[in-house]
Amino acid sequence: MNDYSSVIIGVLRTEKAVKLASYERVITFIVDMRATKTKIKEAVENLYKAKVEKVRTHINREGKKVAFVKFSPETDVESIAASLKLV
Repeated sequence: MNDYSSVIIGVLRTEKAVKLASYERVITFIVDMRATKTKIKEAVENLYKAKVEKVRTHINREGKKVAFVKFSPETDVESIAASLKLV
């Protein structure tokens, strides 16, 4: 998993995910099952040129690994969310 684009599979687009992006500076990604928090952080920082503050992960009922990526205050999360067609 040396390629950053192979770590991030997609963006989770739910009502809760949109609220998190708007109010908490958190964007929810679906990631590769083998990806660690460190690899997810590196991938997001390199793909979106943004500073990541924190990464939380869990595996949902469908068996997909979901990463909640919190961005630092100086990052423009709204523009990232717009580019991902989240808002």
